[in-house]
Amino acid sequence: MPLVMSAADVRRSVTRLAHEIMEGSKGVLPVLVGIHTRGVPIAGRIAEAVTAFGGSLVPVGTLDIGLHRDDLAHRPTALLAGTRLPVDITDRTVVLVDDVLYTGRTVRAALDALNDFGRPALVRLAVLVDRGHRQLPIRPDYVGKNLPTSPIERVSVRLAEVDGGEDGVWIHRESGPFATGRNGNCQ
Repeated sequence: MPLVMSAADVRRSVTRLAHEIMEGSKGVLPVLVGIHTRGVPIAGRIAEAVTAFGGSLVPVGTLDIGLHRDDLAHRPTALLAGTRLPVDITDRTVVLVDDVLYTGRTVRAALDALNDFGRPALVRLAVLVDRGHRQLPIRPDYVGKNLPTSPIERVSVRLAEVDGGEDGVWIHRESGPFATGRNGNCQ
């Protein structure tokens, strides 16, 4: 499984995402909302980067999309991780954060879940990796790395907070007659 982003590459991408998000916010402090599982630590890292380069403390929340997925009948039952939003998101700018953007279905579910908690003025999307192959008309506003892939490849993101060990992004080809092309972590 070839490494396509080292820990240093992940760190640089998170720093770049933080700069781009703050530049794009035009002085309005956004609320970062990480999509469980790996979007949560990425959102936290982005917030830390903003603070490190002299910005304000950015509110960071977590979003569980488990009950809003359109593939519940096809996935194993997972424990719900819960949603935690540190502020009311109504009329606020919200930046959804995830690790990999693939079909767009996770983001669609996240938008549905987010609406359960209020009506943001503006919703943006930040992803560490955009691998293409969208099935829905969803496009990220902030991308750490564009990673062109084949539908039969898998993208695996590992983060120390979730997986232990060192951060990194790997890509590998699925084999066999039922290769799905799904991400290792999410879709």
